[in-house]
Amino acid sequence: MYNAAGQINKEQLVQRFAPMVKRIACHLIARLPASVLLDDLVQNGMLGLLDAIGRFEAGVGAQFEAYAAQRVRGAMLDSLRENDWLPRSLRRSCRLIEAAITQLEQETGRAPSEKELADALGMTLADYQTMLQDARGHQLVYLEDLVSEDGEDFLERHRVEESSDPAQLFEEEGVRQALVQAIADLPEREKLMMALYYEQDLNLREIGEVMGVSESRVCQLHSQAVMRLRARLAGTAATKRKRARKNG
Repeated sequence: MYNAAGQINKEQLVQRFAPMVKRIACHLIARLPASVLLDDLVQNGMLGLLDAIGRFEAGVGAQFEAYAAQRVRGAMLDSLRENDWLPRSLRRSCRLIEAAITQLEQETGRAPSEKELADALGMTLADYQTMLQDARGHQLVYLEDLVSEDGEDFLERHRVEESSDPAQLFEEEGVRQALVQAIADLPEREKLMMALYYEQDLNLREIGEVMGVSESRVCQLHSQAVMRLRARLAGTAATKRKRARKNG
């Protein structure tokens, strides 16, 4: 990947890792509305790849492919956030679902079923599942969201240093532990779907084949699972704020 002058050959790097950009875009767009175009994601991902090449050349001490994948994915997510592509009505619907999840969990002490959520929202099960299908893309919540604006990941930002704030480290570790517990408490089918998607890196069609359901059903399960996680984490944060005010 170096030219005769011993410099990094950017053109060769772009050609080599362009398929990686396409793969990341295809994996991401499965969770997004039809209004989001694959070509737009790829274009923004290529900008992220070029940025990664420039930073790597400047002496980034990391294995390049993993570093570039992080930059590519971050560039795609940034473009989505900047364009604010999700309709307000859909955001409102998602907040209603999350509120219903929180209320029913508090009342029953367990994860509510889809039928229970549909009843709580005053709609049929079919209408509720349609809402879940439409909500794809609302849940752009990843471990990558722990990345700071300058691109450092969680571990890079929190190496043991004299300047580290123990209280802040404890708070962020608490969020991670809460997320782990929330995932463990998901219904089994949703937990399996999340494992196949995030750990095994399968796409929605492949997950559907494993689980014996349609691709659209996998999308619904994904939307619901992440709403459960968002509701649980929001509840955890609210509880901490109440305790802090009480102790303060």
